[in-house]
Amino acid sequence: MGAFQVSAVVPSAVVRRLAVAPERYLKSNGNSIRLQTMTQELGYIALVVRDYDEAIAFYTQSLGFLLIEDTNLGDGKRWVRVRPPGSTGTDLLLARAVSPEQASRIGNQTGGRVFLFLHTDDFWRDYREMTGRGVKFCRPPSEESYGTVAVFEDLYGNKWDLIQRRLVSS
Repeated sequence: MGAFQVSAVVPSAVVRRLAVAPERYLKSNGNSIRLQTMTQELGYIALVVRDYDEAIAFYTQSLGFLLIEDTNLGDGKRWVRVRPPGSTGTDLLLARAVSPEQASRIGNQTGGRVFLFLHTDDFWRDYREMTGRGVKFCRPPSEESYGTVAVFEDLYGNKWDLIQRRLVSS
């Protein structure tokens, strides 16, 4: 059998992994070599809250998020997940503080920095809807190199960016 050549477009992250540890990503059965990639995704982000019901109300009514799950785990603990409408990515896991240390983090999980980034396909639609529902914006809308952005606070004071990313032309 003659030699053959295969070419493919490979993402730069895969190339970096191959350069570091090719034995982890290239599998051979003697006749062919198969690129084995790892699939991972960020499942949930825990957000420490004071009260499940007040947090659910804010995220579903003020931000328009969907309540994905609210399961009673017993002893006052619940498994509560919310996500923006249309999202198929990471959910917020609303986690009620159960200790003084956890309670001290409510509203300031990142030391005053923006904590979460809510991407939208229509900034001005969402900005108007959110302000109409009483969401407090602490920085006004601005046009940046990466898109249109404004900073708002959730019911506890955690800072969020509302962003409509600018399309990059190639």
